[in-house]
Amino acid sequence: MVHIYGIKNCGTIKKTLNWFDENNISYTFHDYKKEPATEDLISNWHSQTDWQEFVNKRGMTWRKMSQEEKDKVIDAQSAIEAMLANNSLIKRPVISHKDGIVVGFNEEQLATLFL
Repeated sequence: MVHIYGIKNCGTIKKTLNWFDENNISYTFHDYKKEPATEDLISNWHSQTDWQEFVNKRGMTWRKMSQEEKDKVIDAQSAIEAMLANNSLIKRPVISHKDGIVVGFNEEQLATLFL
């Protein structure tokens, strides 16, 4: 089963969901606004890849943070705490599948994994 995590009105999420729909791949979508990511879930993701891959430093949420808040995100634990406080800091999408996770939208990578 494929689980896609993100925010429904995010452009990258829309592209991701459209890609899965166009390729007739079933998935379950988890919207952070309705179903916040838990510490266990984020910790599980971090056990599979580097924590820095998950912090969305290009998004509006990161840009609106004070430099002091940004400077506190220095390791996996501080990143997890920041993402729990605001799920919008999690890079989108996070795609969980039987073999692991994918962070971000990359058509070639998705095609290799799912087609």
